[in-house]
Parts: sequence; C-alpha cells; structure tokens
Amino acid sequence: MRILVVEDEKRLAQNLQELLRREGYTVDVCYDGVSGLDNALSDIYDLMLLDVMLPGMDGFAVLEQLRSAGKHLPVLMLTARGELSDRVRGLDQGADYYLTKPFQMPELLACVRLLLRRSNGESGGDDSIRWGDLTLQPGTFQVCCAERSARLSRKEYDLLEMLMRNGGQILSKEQLLLKAWGYESNAEDNNVEVYISFLRRKLELVRSRVRIRTVRLAGYCLEEAE
Repeated sequence: MRILVVEDEKRLAQNLQELLRREGYTVDVCYDGVSGLDNALSDIYDLMLLDVMLPGMDGFAVLEQLRSAGKHLPVLMLTARGELSDRVRGLDQGADYYLTKPFQMPELLACVRLLLRRSNGESGGDDSIRWGDLTLQPGTFQVCCAERSARLSRKEYDLLEMLMRNGGQILSKEQLLLKAWGYESNAEDNNVEVYISFLRRKLELVRSRVRIRTVRLAGYCLEEAE
C-alpha cells in the first residue's frame, strides 16, 4: 500500500517515512500543500497523512480541494493545533481521523491500520483484498485462488493491488507506474509491461479465471473469463 505524507517539518516527515517503510508501506513525502494536493489527486495513494500548518496551502485548504474534486482518499490529519474548533473543522471538511502533536508512533500506526482497514470495507483485522476468485494477502504478498497460492514481488503486489481495487476500470500505464515506482523513479512504461507479464504467469499458476486485459492505447483492466 502507498501512503502520502504531507509534512513541512522535514525531520518528522523523514521519521514518519522510515517508520512506515519498516511496516511494509511504500511512502512518498511532500513538504508543502501545493505539491501535496497535486500528488493526492493522482489516485495512486491508499492513505494521506496531512499536516495542517503547511507552506503554500494549509492542510484545511488541501483537504477542501481534495474533497471538492470528489476524491475519497482517507486522510489522517496531523497538527500541533489541538483546539476543539480546529479538530471539528478538519473532520467537517472530510478528514477521517485527527492526531494532535506530539503523538506516540504506536498510536499513529494503529490509526493508519484502522483507516486502511476501513477504506477496504473491513471491520475486523482481515485486510485481504478480493476480486473475482482472487484474494490478495497484504501481510504475506501472496495471491490466492481456492487452495492455490503464489508469492508476489513488491512491484507485482503493488500493480495487482491497484488493479483489484479498481475492479474492471481501465488504468493507464502512467497510473500503474506511479503506484509501483513513485514520482522519483526513472522507471518507464516497459517496466509496467514486464511486470504485467509476470503477473499474468502468476494468475495462470493459481488457475484463476481473472485475466489482465490490455486495452490498446488506454492501459490495463481486470476481467473474468467465462
């Protein structure tokens, strides 16, 4: 899963990035509100950690524009401003949770897990992702079909996760490239093509009815064979 951290305190942002990466998440960092909003609108993230006091555009404005654009990206707001009016404003504008600095890292991780489970439609601890006859296991990077399973690499997992979360929707190579490699990578379209071919072999290995369809000049989507 990919998390966006928008925090202008560089030391805190880097600490959060390191902590979340140790937990197995892919993490990108922005240090101002304008670039944070631009990244958040890309549809490649599963969660955003958003500071309130940001240069360029504050967290409230970022959140308001994100929600006005119809984006339902879960947002965990982080701020040193603990006044009730600020918390109410953030929640009313569409924040999913609110942590006041200083906070303990175990508490933050618990909030991250909660919001990711909630966005997956899970009420309990099962954070598996399902589409068709496939089940994707985040904890083990395994894709399962009935009693058969195959282990995925990190890139394979990221690509299949995004395809499964979007169902039959067509995703462009650019969207998939950003999801698996991020903005700072030099990876190109052919990297996506190579890993899609790897994924197709894994789906054949577990004998799934799900196929990855290439849509010419558009991208890829999932479909179920008859």
